[in-house]
Amino acid sequence: MKYSRLTKEQFDELHQEFINFLATQSITADEWETIKVNKPEIAEQELDVFSDLIWEGVLTKAKFLENISPQHFYLFRLDETQMRLIGLKLNTTEVDLTTKAGFAWLRENLLSDAVEIFQANKNYSKDAQMDKFELIQKGSVITKGDLFKYFDDLIGE
Repeated sequence: MKYSRLTKEQFDELHQEFINFLATQSITADEWETIKVNKPEIAEQELDVFSDLIWEGVLTKAKFLENISPQHFYLFRLDETQMRLIGLKLNTTEVDLTTKAGFAWLRENLLSDAVEIFQANKNYSKDAQMDKFELIQKGSVITKGDLFKYFDDLIGE
């Protein structure tokens, strides 16, 4: 397995897609029940293959990631050959960026010495999808990029 197995909740959400996946392999509902009971290792392999297919599709479509913690955030734009980072670090522990009050404070103090904004570009390794997946494993979430676009406009590059 290349990525990680989907959670039970994710499988529940993708129930119809999983049925279609089994159908492409000519596995009926009855056959799937038999496989689960009599050949659990085969069932596990099918779950893993399906999980990887789903992850591959999601990672291919992802264009922006965000990782926000109390004292910093990392905003990523996922381009074709590289990812672009806009980062922000607070030089105070009095503010929590994960709260509404913290974001309100940030709006008021964005240009103060208490806030550092930085940016960087990084080429993907040989496996761009795995690079994206690792960021998700470290706490990033896929977004529409509104925050990235706001800061990109703000810093004007």
